[in-house]
Amino acid sequence: MAAKLKKGDKVIVLAGKDKGKTGEITQVMPKTGKAIVDGVNIAIRHQRQTQNSQGGRIPKAQPIDLSNLAIVDKNGKPTRVGFKMDGDKKVRFAKTTGDVIDA
Repeated sequence: MAAKLKKGDKVIVLAGKDKGKTGEITQVMPKTGKAIVDGVNIAIRHQRQTQNSQGGRIPKAQPIDLSNLAIVDKNGKPTRVGFKMDGDKKVRFAKTTGDVIDA
């Protein structure tokens, strides 16, 4: 199945403890159906000090399920993503407005 959400997309969280928060996707994991979003689903991870890095309690973004994310359209509202043919090219479009997401 084609990926409806991609790295760099601005998304909003639909469910969970961070419901309503927005952020940008930094990584997508299609095999597990999850994505890492900047500033969302943050957990504290304990890091051991090494020669190269300072140790301590580091906040780290954890993966969130793709079903709990929706792309943000130009009006700032969540929308679903569809696919259509634009000439001979397959493009993603916002279902609410019909605008092409990536040209």
